[in-house]
Amino acid sequence: MEINLVTSNTNLFTPVQLGPYTLPNRMVMSPMTRLRAIDNIPNSLMAIYYAQRSTAGLIVTECTMVSPLSLGYINCPGIYSIEQVAGWQQVTDAVHEKGGRIFLQLWHSGRVSHPSLLGGQLPIAPSAIAASGKLHTPIGKVAMETPRALETHEIPEIVEQFRKGAENARVAGFDGVELHGAFGYLIDQFLEDYTNKRTDKYGGSIENRARFLLEVVEAVASVWDANRVGIKLSPSNTFYGMGDSNPQETFGYAINALNRFGLAYLHLQEPNEGDLATRDVMNPVTPYFRKIYKGTLITNGGYDHAKGDSILANGDADLVSFGQLFLANPDLPKRFELNASLNKPDVKTFYAPNEKGYTDYPFLELQHK
Repeated sequence: MEINLVTSNTNLFTPVQLGPYTLPNRMVMSPMTRLRAIDNIPNSLMAIYYAQRSTAGLIVTECTMVSPLSLGYINCPGIYSIEQVAGWQQVTDAVHEKGGRIFLQLWHSGRVSHPSLLGGQLPIAPSAIAASGKLHTPIGKVAMETPRALETHEIPEIVEQFRKGAENARVAGFDGVELHGAFGYLIDQFLEDYTNKRTDKYGGSIENRARFLLEVVEAVASVWDANRVGIKLSPSNTFYGMGDSNPQETFGYAINALNRFGLAYLHLQEPNEGDLATRDVMNPVTPYFRKIYKGTLITNGGYDHAKGDSILANGDADLVSFGQLFLANPDLPKRFELNASLNKPDVKTFYAPNEKGYTDYPFLELQHK
């Protein structure tokens, strides 16, 4: 029997083949922005944090900038400089020493930024439509400004930044990369028609709006074997005023087009309470697109032990990613295995600048000594 075959007996602790890697369990640590990369450079504190969670079947890092002008938040890490590559090497070495696997999430914030984060330059986007909401910036919490629409001839340069980021991720020792195509950032902005009003070859039809996404996938897959490249999408996301007039059709087209690459996985985000409260969105997401995507599927969003086991047993997903549960429980697989109590995440320290609420969550054996 293939170890990635999903059957009614499949659960979170069934081994799985992900690209070239045999993972010991189907629990993925979801990418989570933590803002500990001082001056945008990964550091030894981050290495401790990720290594603590190395019993996940797979770790996906927080979103990581592919260029200085892709910055959306203070103290986000990048992957475009020598210092950043060296910083990430500390992280991958620490995770590998613990026997873990780790993918880097490649990210461009697009319109979700502010000139004070970009040396005075306007954020870029497919169209000059401002994101909703406010950002914490060097000048305080401010509303996002209307971005500058990219000229057609500029777009290949952005694709190249993703390719170079993938190249640098290899140098830094990662096991693969995930493209951040979710949550209202640049790839998502091109794909969805609320934010893409272009009239060139990157706008209008679904085929045109998906072009940027597919060009980025192709570029990154020219650096890595495609079976070490994943992508995350969020068809029901309403963050920053995102949306699409027909998400089933738009994302159905994009996901079907991804089939030809033979990627490591597709990572799908289920709607959260905020999405559901904003408007009528797709819910659930994963079972619908399971019928379209032919490869390995990771699902994310509000899962616990029982819900994770259930969706795997139903065959609607191959792996399950956990965010806040891994944030607060570095030994989450062991806790699930023993049906042990869970640490509660401290929301106030999600984005703090130090180890509090980051590397100091207790392990199970320390709680019971």
